[in-house]
Amino acid sequence: DDGAETDLDLGHYERFIDVPLSRENSCTAGAIYLNVITKERRGDYLSGTVQVIPHITNEIKERIRQVGMSCEIAIVEVGGTVGDIEGLAFLEAIRQFRKDAGRDNAIYIHVSLVPTLRLAGEMKTKPTQHSVKELRSIGITPDILICRAERAIPKGVREKLALFCDIDKEACIESRDARSIYEVPGNLEREGLAYQVLSRLHLPTDRPAETAGWEPFLAGVQRPPRKIRIAIVGKYVKLADAYLSVIESLRHAAAHAETEVEIKWVHADGEIEEDGAERHLSDVDGIIVPGGFGHRGIEGKIAAARFARERRVPYLGLCLGLQVAVVEYARNVCGLDGANSTEFDPATTYPVIDILPDQRAISDKGGTMRLGSYPCELVAGTKAQKAYGSDRIDERHRHRFEVNPHYLPMLEDGGLVVSGASPDRRLVEIVELSDHPWFVASQFHPEFKSRPHRPHPLFVGLVQAAIATNAMRAPITERMVRDREGDSQKRDPAATGRSA
Repeated sequence: DDGAETDLDLGHYERFIDVPLSRENSCTAGAIYLNVITKERRGDYLSGTVQVIPHITNEIKERIRQVGMSCEIAIVEVGGTVGDIEGLAFLEAIRQFRKDAGRDNAIYIHVSLVPTLRLAGEMKTKPTQHSVKELRSIGITPDILICRAERAIPKGVREKLALFCDIDKEACIESRDARSIYEVPGNLEREGLAYQVLSRLHLPTDRPAETAGWEPFLAGVQRPPRKIRIAIVGKYVKLADAYLSVIESLRHAAAHAETEVEIKWVHADGEIEEDGAERHLSDVDGIIVPGGFGHRGIEGKIAAARFARERRVPYLGLCLGLQVAVVEYARNVCGLDGANSTEFDPATTYPVIDILPDQRAISDKGGTMRLGSYPCELVAGTKAQKAYGSDRIDERHRHRFEVNPHYLPMLEDGGLVVSGASPDRRLVEIVELSDHPWFVASQFHPEFKSRPHRPHPLFVGLVQAAIATNAMRAPITERMVRDREGDSQKRDPAATGRSA
């Protein structure tokens, strides 16, 4: 909510523990060293020699304390692999931290891969033994060992790991591959991980796990009675991690509707711009155009928005997905030929998307966009307002260009509905079409706030509309298949019993 730009792990933590995180929850080596250098330049160290120990390690420990002040349990993840040179200062810091906090107030959990040699069918413990040995050589002895494995770990292998790694057998936790990442918490609960953690921290262990919202979600993931196909039209489709939050939000909404979602990846530039939208989007039940930067693939995304509008295919635009929808509407409905965003065509005659005035003088690109949570007021009776069930919302942003208010009257006269805007009505947040099953686009990123047991309303709306579209399309598809089979039989003499 505070605009921090972090890696994907923080998104998974938010989804799984349902706690909103901030920039304090992301601690990189660069940020640590920058803080230490700033303090040294300011004279905080009284001209003393600045070293990794104690200055860098003290800075890391202070970051942990800052986060820990607002919670009962702090999960501190040291990423990377034991032995990585960039992680040594962090490992030393958490070694010291246990001594500072008291041995009963901190535990170490080591996650390690236990691979299987497939040809031999043998599970190997040596990599885990070596990583634990490496940890112990720098003064950290794991209390709990989580063993990642492709299949169940036999009792003998667990006993071997416990013996050689000096860990209680009960604290050797199996974490085998699951069909869905959302099955992992339940698997770890059955393995007794929570009990091992709580007992070692001297916390009550008799409170049952809160799974009331989790189990219905898993049921929707595992046993969906129907299936829909959603196209994601982008330019990073070979790197699905670029759209990970979008994918997870789709899965949340689909599970909520007891539906399986099949994602069809469509290249905006390599496919739609070359072959046309009809060829790649005619078989989908919904279309998402996600966020992005740069001009490559823009015309393909505009074509996807037009296809969704004209063919009445459910559409959800996210950030850039709103902007291309506005450009398309301006060109093809409002008659503003050549309308565009100044990001892609600075000389466009109709800059329906333009940069914010307070962004014009900014030259540094990193961390200078409109970032973080902003309020949005919804118009009563619109699809967006009905989906949220509220008149005011707060959503996360990450963009630099906005809908140009100069063209709003023309767009609205043409039928485009601005269903959400900033409280001062200066910034457009949501647009939609009132005569369309579901054509909604947001300037913010709703995917950042979707949760497994609480899917985001805009994704729920898309999925529900896609289900309805699929139900209408299925009989037509079946009839087309029957017609094709019939035509084939008429052309095949053997099928009709007549000679050529």
